[in-house]
Amino acid sequence: MSTATASVQPIAIKSRTVRDKSRLVANNILSIICILLSFLTLVPLFSIIYLVVQNGLPLLRPNVFTDLPPAPGVEGGGFGNAIQGTLLMVLIALAIAVPLGILSAVYICEYNRKARLAGTVRFVAKLLTGIPSIICGVFAYAVVVETTGSFSALAGGVALAVLTLPTILLTAEQALLGVPHALREASYGLGATRFQTIYRVILPEALPAIMTGVMLAVARAAGETAPVLFTALFSQYWLQSVMQPAASLSVLIFNFSTLPYAHQIQMAWTASLVLVALVTLTNIIAQVAFSKRR
Repeated sequence: MSTATASVQPIAIKSRTVRDKSRLVANNILSIICILLSFLTLVPLFSIIYLVVQNGLPLLRPNVFTDLPPAPGVEGGGFGNAIQGTLLMVLIALAIAVPLGILSAVYICEYNRKARLAGTVRFVAKLLTGIPSIICGVFAYAVVVETTGSFSALAGGVALAVLTLPTILLTAEQALLGVPHALREASYGLGATRFQTIYRVILPEALPAIMTGVMLAVARAAGETAPVLFTALFSQYWLQSVMQPAASLSVLIFNFSTLPYAHQIQMAWTASLVLVALVTLTNIIAQVAFSKRR
């Protein structure tokens, strides 16, 4: 009996070793496949960057940041007014959407998490993320352009604010939910009020994640064309007031890319490169600044 048992043990150990080796091989194969698929997802991104840099770099000179757009068929010029209009409309959108989004997230997370109103706000925010951007432009046109009687940078900023508000709200909510509950209990234990806990403990801890959502909103707002077409239209001149039509990089890219002139098409590529660079630089500065603050 003991001899049979002794003969069975090496066979069991050998079979277990074979199974372990097969699992290790399968794990390595699947890991390689996952790595290859991860690199495959980067191909479109690097392809876009390569095309934008290749086609936009030849016209990237200092004068494109200071000159006005050229007339169709005329060479030279720049798109300084489009950069000005884009930055102004994005700032207007952030001035409206960031306070509303963060304060709404604070209310539904810290004050009344399980109330019916909080659930309604979450549902509406998620619903707004799926609405086409052109609908936001139509809304801002009806509310602002029809009221003021003219296309303007303010109307464009309102359209972009409606577009970015749900992104900021939902990301801020997730950032606040990610703050450990022990920090809240420690703050209350030291005698802090709810407002003091939110202002001095929760928001500083969640700030880097909130800024990530804000930067995503900035990237989307800067690249939108349809809402700006409906509200800010376009202008060939420098912006003097927020109540005037304003140029933007996205609309300039759209207009110039449809013209049958090689110089304007190449300038559209250069504007695309500048837009990508502005969004990337803004993201990097924000991440570095708020990471150091944390």
